[in-house]
Amino acid sequence: MKKTALLLLGGILPLFSFAQQELKLWYRQPAGDVWTAALPVGNGRLGGMVFGNPAEEIIQLNEGTVWTGSPNRNDNPDALAALPNIRQLIFDGKYKEAQELAVEKIQSKTSHGQMYQPVGSLHLAFPGHDQYQHYYRELDIKKAIAKTTYTVNGVQYTREVFASVPAQAIIVRLSSSKPGALDFSAYLTTPQKNAALKAAGKDLTVNGTTGSHEGVEGKVQFSGIARVIASGGSVVTGDTLITVKGANDALIFISMATNYVNYKDLSADAVKRATDALNIAVKQPYAALVKSHTLAYQRYFDRVKIDLGTSDASKEPTDVRLANFSKAYDPQFVSLYFQFGRYLLISCSQPGGQPATLQGLWNGEMRPPWDSKYTININTEMNYWPAEKDNLPEMHEPLIQMVKELSVTGQGTARTLYGARGWVAHHNTDLWRITGPVDKIYWGIWSMGGAWLAQHLWERYLYNGDKRYLADVYPAIKGAALFFVDDLVEDPKRKYLVVNPGNSPENSPASRPGVYFDAGCTMDNQIVFDALSAAINAADILGRDAKLADTFRTVRKRLPPMQIGQYGQLQEWIDDIDNPKDEHRHISHLYGLYPSAQISPDRTPLLASAANTTLIQRGDVSTGWSMGWKVNWWARLRNGEHAMKLITNQLNPVGKHGGGTYTNLFDAHAPFQIDGNFGCTSGITEMLMQSHDGAIYVLPALPSQWKSGSIKGLRARGGFVVDDLVWQDGKITKLVIRSTLGGNCRIRSNQPLKATQELKKASGENSNPFYQVTPVAEALIHSKDVKLLEFAETRLYDVATEKGKTYVFTAM
Repeated sequence: MKKTALLLLGGILPLFSFAQQELKLWYRQPAGDVWTAALPVGNGRLGGMVFGNPAEEIIQLNEGTVWTGSPNRNDNPDALAALPNIRQLIFDGKYKEAQELAVEKIQSKTSHGQMYQPVGSLHLAFPGHDQYQHYYRELDIKKAIAKTTYTVNGVQYTREVFASVPAQAIIVRLSSSKPGALDFSAYLTTPQKNAALKAAGKDLTVNGTTGSHEGVEGKVQFSGIARVIASGGSVVTGDTLITVKGANDALIFISMATNYVNYKDLSADAVKRATDALNIAVKQPYAALVKSHTLAYQRYFDRVKIDLGTSDASKEPTDVRLANFSKAYDPQFVSLYFQFGRYLLISCSQPGGQPATLQGLWNGEMRPPWDSKYTININTEMNYWPAEKDNLPEMHEPLIQMVKELSVTGQGTARTLYGARGWVAHHNTDLWRITGPVDKIYWGIWSMGGAWLAQHLWERYLYNGDKRYLADVYPAIKGAALFFVDDLVEDPKRKYLVVNPGNSPENSPASRPGVYFDAGCTMDNQIVFDALSAAINAADILGRDAKLADTFRTVRKRLPPMQIGQYGQLQEWIDDIDNPKDEHRHISHLYGLYPSAQISPDRTPLLASAANTTLIQRGDVSTGWSMGWKVNWWARLRNGEHAMKLITNQLNPVGKHGGGTYTNLFDAHAPFQIDGNFGCTSGITEMLMQSHDGAIYVLPALPSQWKSGSIKGLRARGGFVVDDLVWQDGKITKLVIRSTLGGNCRIRSNQPLKATQELKKASGENSNPFYQVTPVAEALIHSKDVKLLEFAETRLYDVATEKGKTYVFTAM
């Protein structure tokens, strides 16, 4: 076990300069017909995949509300009457019989979720450009602009593509080094069956209605317009084609919109929306469009800068770096990947838009994997792990809004399926905010989706300290907890209150292959604990619902504790039936380690050791998103070397270590899922700074490969910003913390620190309410040999901060 010392601060700090590094994905060849080699641009609502093909450019197009179906519910009205029998069968150990009855009585008889779909693609055909030289394409994530250059017959051709938030359009600029040398034809295609393509004047249009799916009528009307504006030369318009000859350069403005207002309202005019946005965008000069776009984007992106070092490997193209990463020293590639995750979140999740789906904003398939919807038993939550701590809180807003909407639709599901108050959502939802079970009931019975999502509402408050915000989301937080007051039932054997029926997401015990149903699964217990705790804390802060908060406390005391099983593992189920050879991608019972704060090396060392054992048993080979989660787990266990091993596995071509990364740095499940990108970005942050366990812990899991480096702009709970963190030879040389709310700032470090200014005396107690961690019940231990992990000695420093002031520390 490690030791902790509590110290006060004082001292002097040397200066350190921050190294700026190029942030570009770049390649020496086009994407061809490989979608996962194309480069993504997006403004949170409009998305494009840029292929960079010289002879025929393709920009595949998405609009965030182009989904199949229409407003609907998917609750099974037979569920409530069958629920007592199903619960009794589970308590009697008849899990398979319970599962089979639920197939008939609880599994949805209607929609299992609608599909997110593409609008189509813009094609740009360049005659004679199949023979080219000096090819180069890039995605500059510092500016959010994709660029392609090459030469044909001595003429250099350049294309720039970006998705502008201010202009609400995707903008393409085509140019050549020789006046009058630009010849091309532009046309749209669409895989949508109920759509019409047309060319008129300068405009290419696609208008249509999305399809029906699983009995839900398609009613989303969409409109896409690509306006071609050429400088010089001639423009000829055909039925569905616009041909430009002899131009000096050209601009193409792409606007898309639908009739979607919200999950229950499709009353907007799609054509008018698309046309109005386009007519505003085309009035602006290109230079002004670029300037407003980059300013809007960099407002978010520039908040965080990271430098993990560099090497000659960073001079190679991105695909070469990816192929070589496991055997080359290329720390800047990790910095690039970290910032690429932030780029993706800015690009696919903007205020007023929809949350990032399983594929973010980018999907080229009519029947995408898992419908490209919201899988809320890990994947959607993982998408937003970087939002608060990586200084992108605005990008969190679409998810926050969706949770508020689910807290409304989920009330009907709570009543219909469980006879309960509050609200519930299962393991998937979609644009229409369905909350009933989705897919086979084996997985779909999991009823923790809403409660887990509600943690995002609470966590956001821990960062911003805004009571007006907390009051706004409090009904959803309270409703998620209230559901369990009515839904939990007493385990007749152990007398705990448990979720029944439940499961451990997508996994089943080795002793019951294919039978997922159980009661009192560890992850269920952990999420219920967090849901009740968030509601209790929020009620106390707002001075509301004192009696209800007491009820929540009473219920929380009766939850099953976490257990350490016969193999020294953290038990996945309430019975000690884990298989130490199980290598399933879902390790859901480690939710308590991350993203929750229930398991801590400091507060619950036995549980931390058990979590460590579970991770070792499950192994490192896994799908992309699972590797991302493992990076966070190993960081929470302060094992930087193992976390780095998972990053190395992730930054490998697809399939080499189970998941991996595509050429364009998209995460591979496989197939493409964006969650792994966000999971790794979050994990890298957790290796450098953590704030979940009552303190701001700096460099908690620094691997030896990142011997020297710096990071600026991370946010910590309690309203603190790490304006600068610099280390050399593994030791902190500079730490700058800014307080946005005031109050006690507790810092945890592996080394002695001193301040550069006189500090107000701190109480020595961790009095900041944002740091309070609700203690869990003592673990039940069923193993005779549980070994505690060894951790480095750390020191705690308490600083009484004032709102708006900055505090600087250096090595002692």
